[in-house]
Amino acid sequence: MRDKLLQLLIISVGILIIVKLFSLQVINSSSELINNNASVQKIYEFPERGYIYDRNNKLIVSNDFSYDILVVPADVNLEDSILISKDFNIDTSVLNEKLLDAKNFSNVKASILINNISKDEYAPIQEKLWKHSGFFVQKKSKRTYNALTAANLLGYISEVNKSEVEKNSYYEIGEMIGRQGLEKTYEDKLRGVKGVKFFQKDKFNRIIGSYKNGDYDTLPIPSKDLTLTIDLDLQQYGDSLMQNKRGSIVAIEPKTGDILALINSPSYDLSSLIDKNRSINYKKLENDSIGKPLFERGLQGQYAPGSTFKIINALIGLQENVITEETMHRCKGGHFYSKNAFMRCHTKETTFSNLNNAIYTSCNTYFAKTYKEIIENYESSSAGLDKWNDYVRSFGFGNYLGYDHPTGQPGFIPSSQYYNNWYKNSWRAVTTISNSIGQGEILTTPIQLANFAATIANRGWYIIPHFVKEIENDSINNNYKKKNTSLVDSKHFEPIINGMIDVIDVGTATNSKISDIKIAGKTGTAENFIRINGKRKQLTDHSIFIGFAPADDPKIAICVFIENGYWGSRWAAPISSLIIEKYLKKEINRKWLENYILEGDLTTEYLKPYLTTNFSINE
Repeated sequence: MRDKLLQLLIISVGILIIVKLFSLQVINSSSELINNNASVQKIYEFPERGYIYDRNNKLIVSNDFSYDILVVPADVNLEDSILISKDFNIDTSVLNEKLLDAKNFSNVKASILINNISKDEYAPIQEKLWKHSGFFVQKKSKRTYNALTAANLLGYISEVNKSEVEKNSYYEIGEMIGRQGLEKTYEDKLRGVKGVKFFQKDKFNRIIGSYKNGDYDTLPIPSKDLTLTIDLDLQQYGDSLMQNKRGSIVAIEPKTGDILALINSPSYDLSSLIDKNRSINYKKLENDSIGKPLFERGLQGQYAPGSTFKIINALIGLQENVITEETMHRCKGGHFYSKNAFMRCHTKETTFSNLNNAIYTSCNTYFAKTYKEIIENYESSSAGLDKWNDYVRSFGFGNYLGYDHPTGQPGFIPSSQYYNNWYKNSWRAVTTISNSIGQGEILTTPIQLANFAATIANRGWYIIPHFVKEIENDSINNNYKKKNTSLVDSKHFEPIINGMIDVIDVGTATNSKISDIKIAGKTGTAENFIRINGKRKQLTDHSIFIGFAPADDPKIAICVFIENGYWGSRWAAPISSLIIEKYLKKEINRKWLENYILEGDLTTEYLKPYLTTNFSINE
């Protein structure tokens, strides 16, 4: 019995080995044999790349067709190079160089000779293609932009390089891939899956029929369309407001996390990256070190949040019971936080402020004292700061938010370890007092600030901001449906919101009031430094605003960040109110304000670092 079992085992193992060898040597090698067979021509069939729509089903990105001329070097008659160059409208030296590159890649595999030929350019070539062995055409789609907006958000497609082909067996040289933005994030959805057909060739290199009756052919799998969270009308309106200004607008629907608009200024025209000159055009954009149009400020820009950050310190102060709505602090035009260290405030006279007053007047003294009490509420400065750090991070600061875009920066929220390293374990709350007013080491991105505004609007929770609302016949990431809750109890948000309403009604942003829409907001002004010839130089402050509306039932939360815009009330707050009005009312009644913003030009501010003479700031 034992011998029979042993024989059975040996036979079974033997069969498994034979099957495995057959798989490795026959089945798995079939495609390789086909690929290396000079008498077989492989032609891909690409599904049309997925369309992109806005949240109201307005078409943003679609497709047109272009053509690639491919070559199999082994089949080319090099004696015909002059005629080939004439028929294909390509310089002979360029032709020979491309043929050499193709041969170096593979003598029997197809490589792209000429890419992205338009329909008009292809027509005369098509008539002559049959005369030349070794060449064939491949049709593919190219992007068409129905709205010139959101270039960095959408991203672009371009040809894969050799390194990418080596890393990902799906792609072959000359094929297109999402290179940036949502085109990159959702590449697998937008591209679909290409099909392939194999054709048998005769000794004269003519196709005589399907190879093996099409047994190895595959059908393409259709791509999927994307419906964005973006409101195209709002996006384009934001573009117009940001002309001749640098910065970003981020608008979010608080209850869903849908990003309604992401405006980057300056931007660029995506259509410049779809023709044969795209490499040249991209290089120009890349080399623009002044405007930096490829720099997505809303996601990548890391800035001090200024006075907008006072709100989070107020929330933490309430949660930690170091202040109440009635807590009063005296301000004497500023605050001596140590013997010889004075933090100036906006007010010139001695005043007494409660929490509400402090918010709408943006009193530095009040929040400096509140921050100090938060940190000193614990047994050590390190413990207090780390607790403060936990609170701040629970609002989405200091890390990538997890949105569906490949670009971004985490910002920076300092920890006790950071200060221990910097000050050799010798520091106190007053050492880090700049954290109270959103200056010093703190860095945030505009999308983080917009998300913070959405969290306040929701009374303490947020859904990760995202750009895609629907994927055709598919579902979006579940993370874009889950609530993320801050460490501050919901009951503490109401007094903060009342103060933010008063910012618009009686405080620092009265110029941005809308008569029939109640806005809750907070202005911010952040210091701005640059290095010129190795020396640290101050430029005009940044203008910032965060807010949401309607205050009692928020439909939109927003952050506007204007580089070198001075007071938050000068540019950021008015732009925010126009965006809110446009979204909620679909039209603008305050034409005087709209015209002021449309005509506003900060170009001279951006030229100051390049002047040879001294310049003034914050005028």
